[in-house]
Amino acid sequence: MGYKVDYHVHTYYSDGTMKPTEVIRFFSEKEYDMVAITDHDGIDGINEAVIAGEALKMQVIPGIEFGTDCKFGDVITELHILGYHIDIENEELLEKLKELRENRKERNDKLLVLINEKGYELSYDDLLTRPKQTYVGKPNFARALKAKGYDIPNMRQLLDSVEKKKIDTFEAIELIKTAGGIAVLAHPMKIKNLGEKGSEEFWANMDELIKMLKKAGLKGVECFHPSASEEDSLKLVTIAGKYHLHITEGSDFHTEEDYKER
Repeated sequence: MGYKVDYHVHTYYSDGTMKPTEVIRFFSEKEYDMVAITDHDGIDGINEAVIAGEALKMQVIPGIEFGTDCKFGDVITELHILGYHIDIENEELLEKLKELRENRKERNDKLLVLINEKGYELSYDDLLTRPKQTYVGKPNFARALKAKGYDIPNMRQLLDSVEKKKIDTFEAIELIKTAGGIAVLAHPMKIKNLGEKGSEEFWANMDELIKMLKKAGLKGVECFHPSASEEDSLKLVTIAGKYHLHITEGSDFHTEEDYKER
């Protein structure tokens, strides 16, 4: 009987809604053997999660998720890179995370101004859901706007209208490697600018992209993710096998309400 694992889990230290201890307890009750905490651009919740995992006899992998910009052909496309088994005390990693927090704050300030200019009253305090909160992302904006009763049909478009300066994909892979970790391509089926989803062009470009990332140090592909159908996952497994990459599975967990038992 195989291990029950989830290599893509978020806490309220990024855009999840639960404390690390609550997340670990939740997965323990679901009889998971191993989870990776992969908060966006941060590692603040890992120590709490590891301690909770030790108490509940469940292995917790220190991880992270970077939103990155990647030049592929003639376009810049956004890729998310997961890092597993990272050293959370690595100085280069900590310095880069500080820079990314500053970039996120700059984006948030601009987005807050734009939202108010469009007639939706929102303050920075409205975005905070707990004491000493350091991470504020687009999900915080969406939840705050809904909590104030605003029904915005083009919510995603509005929140995407102000870009956050992101780390380069190759830099993220190298940073994970420097921190002793393993870099994995997150949810490939969510990648844009590869052609029409499911088309021959799309899969040919996916193959070329993964081949390019492998040369840069990528070690795995998240072949099993809610964004991928069974057929998609099988094709991703084939590509990962072709380039001798690890095959991983993740739910991209954010809230208990959104969780679906596999």
